[in-house]
Amino acid sequence: MGTRKNYTPEFKREAVRLARASNNVAATARDLGIDHSLLIRWKQQLDHEGERAFPGNGNPRDQELAQLKRENARLREENDILKKAVGVFSKSPR
Repeated sequence: MGTRKNYTPEFKREAVRLARASNNVAATARDLGIDHSLLIRWKQQLDHEGERAFPGNGNPRDQELAQLKRENARLREENDILKKAVGVFSKSPR
């Protein structure tokens, strides 16, 4: 099994631009040394997501959404802690 190749967002955008300019995805993919299905997938991604396409590994597509998810998780944890504290302090002494 071979190693997985990583392509930069710039390479992907340029490959899609070349495919559109030549109007021949298969030939462009062959010239670039990549599989044509990969180039088709990049083209679809760029069409659907525009400038937000190809964010890279580990980079959230939407920074605000990622920040809100982290904050939501923190608030849920704090809420659970407070619920447990209420339960502990509301027990009647024996």
